[in-house]
Amino acid sequence: MDIAHLHFLVAEADAAQRRTLVELLGQLGASRVTDVPDGHLALQRLEPGITPKVDVAIVDLALPGMDGLELIRKLGAMVSAGAAGAGPRVLVTGAQPSSLLFSVETLAQALGVELLGTIAKPVTAARLKPLLDNYTPVARADARPAGPRFSFQEIGIGLQKRQFEPFFQPKIELATGQVKGLEAFARWRHPEHGVLGPGAFIDALEQNNRVDFLDWSMIEMSVERCRAFHDQGIPISISINLAPETLAHPAFIRQIGGCIGRHRVAPEYLTFEMPESSVLNTDPTFIEQLVRLRMMGFGLAIDDYGTGRSNLQLLARIPFTELKIDRSFVDGASKRRPLGTVLRSCLGLAHSLDRMSVAVGVETRQDWDFLQNLGCTYAQGYHIANPMEAAAFPAWLEDWRHFF
Repeated sequence: MDIAHLHFLVAEADAAQRRTLVELLGQLGASRVTDVPDGHLALQRLEPGITPKVDVAIVDLALPGMDGLELIRKLGAMVSAGAAGAGPRVLVTGAQPSSLLFSVETLAQALGVELLGTIAKPVTAARLKPLLDNYTPVARADARPAGPRFSFQEIGIGLQKRQFEPFFQPKIELATGQVKGLEAFARWRHPEHGVLGPGAFIDALEQNNRVDFLDWSMIEMSVERCRAFHDQGIPISISINLAPETLAHPAFIRQIGGCIGRHRVAPEYLTFEMPESSVLNTDPTFIEQLVRLRMMGFGLAIDDYGTGRSNLQLLARIPFTELKIDRSFVDGASKRRPLGTVLRSCLGLAHSLDRMSVAVGVETRQDWDFLQNLGCTYAQGYHIANPMEAAAFPAWLEDWRHFF
């Protein structure tokens, strides 16, 4: 990207390395660079209201006076006190090993600091440019159009009128490239606002403890679409997100049996996905529901794996068929050794328990190749396809088959 319009701050204690960074930025096209030798001077330049405003701050961890960690913490406090995105984008450098720099990334993100990445010294143009390419302009908070907000009653009317429908994202078998399933994502086809995602309606449903309204709408229509795909000669399986409170209802097993009977869909073609944090509990009634679903032939997937606090003994006892690895462990795993190590561990756990592994959030060909080499079973993500309406899937499938 063109960085000539950006204002850079270089905070580096060593004079020679500071000059090198300024020269590298100039070679990459930067025309406005301020450099300082310590953390206190850096903080002064980053205070709100100081002009010209700093767009990107390159911060050395070993700054004197106020080190890089303290400076990042101060920046996090500034962001918390102001509008989101108000602070500069930060790029951290240091002589520390990559595993420690990765922990610094985690700290910065926890503090709300917009981080472009970290670079182990020595910094080179080849390593600096890709991180600067991650820069995107920060929109003013008051300039962002507010999304539409809906009452629980309005959402209920939309559900009654069947304005909600599932969009489907393909799940690909990495070893063969074959399409092995679809995940259903709830969308509201609003008559005035167009197609809306869960951000427009999920909060109101959760606040009123009626996520089951949405769940049952998605279950009914997903099973209906599954039957339609089968009638078109596409015997595809569908995964449906399920809230634990929906599953816990005493009538759930009877109702799901009635649903698949109406649409003539075998339970083997349906998988219910529940987040790790809700599945791994010891409530006997909940566990019984899971066991009954598996006895009936339904698949069960633990979603967002890695984001909860797993009890491995309980994990081994839950009758799930798929382990869906959270996107935070997939994105960038090929480039960051600590992430790659965690990803390998998740895949090894799934393999040792004789379960399928699904990597969510596959954004690039590099992600795909990395997961394929690790032996991951399935992949989902924008590199493959965005969620699409049911009518678009047969044509997409035909194109994908030609591609592979």
